[in-house]
Amino acid sequence: MTAFFFILQSVPGIGSTVTQALQYAGAYTQPALGFPLEPWRMITSIFMHGGILHLLFNMYALFIFGQMLEHTLGRARYLALYLLAGLGGSVAVDLIASPAQPVVGASGAIFGLMGAFFVIQRHFGGNNIQLLVLVGINLVIGFIPGFGIAWQAHLGGLAVGALIGLIFTKTRNVRQKNTQMLLLVATGVGLIALTVVKAIA
Repeated sequence: MTAFFFILQSVPGIGSTVTQALQYAGAYTQPALGFPLEPWRMITSIFMHGGILHLLFNMYALFIFGQMLEHTLGRARYLALYLLAGLGGSVAVDLIASPAQPVVGASGAIFGLMGAFFVIQRHFGGNNIQLLVLVGINLVIGFIPGFGIAWQAHLGGLAVGALIGLIFTKTRNVRQKNTQMLLLVATGVGLIALTVVKAIA
């Protein structure tokens, strides 16, 4: 889906329109600023990218961590992780970034996958040194001026991904399925609540 949207973004004449229609900025969930209230952009923006290098890095990370996590968690849990981490990245942008600064990219969701992978690997005694180095390098790059990277989305996605990884490790037993689902729903509700609080503040 991400590649499909990138192709649309690259089509002359409609590419910029597609990007503008699906990108996210805090102003779209802060009605007091006078922008139309369009909270769905918090999700649609995670399927967009700012350039080919941005897309390639995210697809590479998705290939590495996505395959392993989908195999470990199953498709439904993996999808829940991806979407909630992406939402977490958008919420962090809403809370921290300038409300007029538009953002696109799956980086929040990708960092969420890495956060979850770290927690799950840690739980089973795996070696996380290389992952920590990879996350550290990419977090630092996000703070370098001129790169135009939404480091807020990275931090938000990483935090939510780690939280969901913890939920998965603590509710592994099949008898805890309902508890796991409730905790995932609570995570989503909590993220939405943060957005609502910001909107009315």
